[in-house]
Formats: sequence, C-alpha cells, structure tokens
Amino acid sequence: MKVATHPGSFHADDVFAVATLRLAFGDDFEVIRTRDPEELERADMRVDVGMRYDPESGDFDHHQAGRAGARDNGILYASFGLVWREYGPRICQGWRELAERVDRTLVQGIDALDNGQPIARPLLEDGAREMSMAGLIGGFNPAWDDDETSEDEAFASAVEFARGILEREIASARAVLRAEKAVRQALRERDDERLLFLDRSMPWQRVIAEEAPEVLFVIYPKAGDWCAQAAPRHQGEFDSKISFPKRWGGMRDEELQQASGVADAVFCHPAHFFACARSREGVLELVRKAIAEAERRKRRRRPARKRGDGHGRGRRSGRSRAKATA
Repeated sequence: MKVATHPGSFHADDVFAVATLRLAFGDDFEVIRTRDPEELERADMRVDVGMRYDPESGDFDHHQAGRAGARDNGILYASFGLVWREYGPRICQGWRELAERVDRTLVQGIDALDNGQPIARPLLEDGAREMSMAGLIGGFNPAWDDDETSEDEAFASAVEFARGILEREIASARAVLRAEKAVRQALRERDDERLLFLDRSMPWQRVIAEEAPEVLFVIYPKAGDWCAQAAPRHQGEFDSKISFPKRWGGMRDEELQQASGVADAVFCHPAHFFACARSREGVLELVRKAIAEAERRKRRRRPARKRGDGHGRGRRSGRSRAKATA
C-alpha cells in the first residue's frame, strides 16, 4: 500500500493522520510526500493533499471548497480527524466510546488549530504560552537554514513520535473509561451523598461534574496515606465547592495536627483543595471540619432580618388604622 501526503513543512495534522494509518494497517506501507498529480493518482490513499474527501477512494483532504464537514460542536474536520473517524473505531477494537473519547482529548484540538479555529486563548500578554501538540510536532521540521537534514526523514521521525503519543492516549482513555465505571459503582454505594469513597486514586472528575454535582469531597488511599480532594465547581478548574480552611494551607505533620485538631493529619495543599492524613478516620475528620467551617461561614454571610420583617410585616400605622375605622 502507498500513502501520499504533501511535501514541505509538515504539521501535527498530516503527521498524526499517517500515524493513525500506521496503527490501523501496520508498518507495511510506503509514504510518499508529493503534489505530483500522477504520483497522487497511483497512491492508494491521499492524506492532507488532493483537494478531496472520500473514504471510499482513499481521499482524506480538507482544503477543498466547502471543507470536509464539522462536528456537532462546530470544530471542523482536518485530515487527522477524517482518518480517525474512519479508522479510529477499528484501532480501538470496535469500542466506539473509546474512539470518541480520543477524538475529544487529542484529535479535535489538532483539527481545530489546523483549521484556524482557536479553542483556547492565552491569559498572559508577555509571550508565555503552553506548549501545544502542534508545537511539539513542528519542532521536528528541519530549521530554515538546515540544508543537510532530509525532510522525509524528519517527517518519519515525527510520525513515530506521534504514533507513541496516540498509543498512550488510547491506553489512557481506556483506563479512564474503566475508572468512570468504578466511580459510578462507588456513587451507588455511598452513605453520605456529599462524600465519595474510592478504593484507590483514579480519574473521577468528569463523572462527578456531570452526574453527581452534590459530591463535595472525594476520598481515597494514596501512597500509604488517606487523602481527600475537594470537588471543583466546574470540570478542569481548581475553584472548589468547599475548600479546606485557609489557615491550614501549606501545613504539614505536627503543625497541621495542632491547627486542625486531627492527630494524624499529614498535609494540606497551599491551594486548600487537597489534604491527607495517616488514616481513613483522620482524613474524614479533616473533611468534616472543613464542611462544618464552610457551613458556619455561609450562615454568617446570610443577611440579617430587616426591621419590620417577620411578624411586624404588614402592620399599618396608627393613622391608617384610624382612617380604616372612621
């Protein structure tokens, strides 16, 4: 089999598309990088080149007029997304939910950037940026003044790198789906709707955010201790529904034990969303103290009843009563 893609500088889109085909078909195919019409015609597949999208003919381009479609959330398909939509379920052994999760966590971000659709914006104006997948892949391109490195060899190295990322992302997504099943089971077995106990550390954030917003703390054993993490108000954020007391932040061991009154307290994160104790009972005591303090603060913030409210509401003045009886 022969797969064609465009020559010149490569991007995360075409690199990951070819890496996906490597996972779907193995390494027994040749990659040619060309725009020559005759060479493209002889190829079995054309990725990010050819100005056509038709899986039946092996065409996976998105540069043509009208593009190649969009997801329900508006993110346009680029070549990676088109190839993943066709072969992702096969790579995931028919587990469509797994393929869809990888699309959300990896594919869509690459497609959006390649189509010029920003889905995130920098918060700083000094040039500081989070390294993106596009940046990592772009770094494999030869420098502008490098006349010795072969572009095709650099492309092959980038594909191998992307293949490893894709394999790990699939394995990670599979593990998350297993964890979410365990989290749902733990939710069914809890005694206090505000607390979720897990038998080990695992991904729980999405299930809590979407299916159990009443949960305030998630408690689980970790590295010989028992830890509690405050559930965030929104998935992916650190702003918690209830935090541990601010005065505990950054404290450890004896200092935290004295401040909290919990004999086996170990640590409280400076951001107040995470704390640990030696025992299950100890961390549960930390959690209960945090909830109690939050409830006290909430009561103090309630506005005092205004004068005239309650039993005095609706009373008429003496002049009004006199007028009414005249």
